[in-house]
Amino acid sequence: MRGDHGEVVDAVFAIACRSLPVDHAYALQQAVQAALPWFAEEPGAGLHTIHGAASASGWMRPEGAHDLLQLSHRAKLVLRLPRHRLADAAALLGRTLEVAGWPLRVDKLSERPLSRITNLFSRGVVMKGQESEETRFLAAAGEALGALGIRASTMICGRVTPLATPARTYRTRSLMVAGLTPEQSLELQRRGLGEERRLGCGLFIPHKDVGDLRSRED
Repeated sequence: MRGDHGEVVDAVFAIACRSLPVDHAYALQQAVQAALPWFAEEPGAGLHTIHGAASASGWMRPEGAHDLLQLSHRAKLVLRLPRHRLADAAALLGRTLEVAGWPLRVDKLSERPLSRITNLFSRGVVMKGQESEETRFLAAAGEALGALGIRASTMICGRVTPLATPARTYRTRSLMVAGLTPEQSLELQRRGLGEERRLGCGLFIPHKDVGDLRSRED
C-alpha cells in the first residue's frame, strides 16, 4: 500500500543550537519555509519538532510553552519529505536559522527511511473539532485511519499539549497506534493523521513498547 505520495523519507540534519522554547513549532516552521519556499506547498511534507533529553538523574524536562529546552549535540532537525526533495532540502546546509530568537545552525544531512515497526507514536495529533474530549478524539482518529485502509488493534490517547500560532492555539494529543501490519505502518508514516503536518502534528515515529507509553502518560 503506497498511497499517492510516492517514496517518503526523513531528512535528518545535525544542528548546533543551545536552546529552544518548548513550544517552538510555529517559529521553526517559519524559519524552514523562509529558507525552503517550496516546503509550504509540497504535498506530504512534514516537520518534526526538536526534542531535548527526557527527564533523568533528578532533572525534569520542562513542560511550560515558554520554558527552554536545553539541547545537546545529538539534537536533530528532521523533515519528512518525498525522497525526490532531498536534494532541494540540502539548501539548508551551512545556514543559521533564527528560531524564536535562538540561532540554529544546520549541518550534515542524512537520509533515514521509514520504519516497518508496527507500533507507532505521534507526540501531537490535531483532529478538527475533536480536541477536547478523549472519546470523541479517539473515534475521529479511528475514522481517519479507516479512510486510509488502516485498522489498529490498539489506540492509546495521551496528554494534551498546546501549540500556539498567531492565528490560534491548537490542543494536540499524543497518540499511540499499535498492532498494525508493516505495510499499514509505512502508510501511516507516509500519510500522517489529522491536520498541521508542517507544525509537527500527526507525524508518526516508531515506538517499541506500548506499556512504556502507558507509564509515561499516567
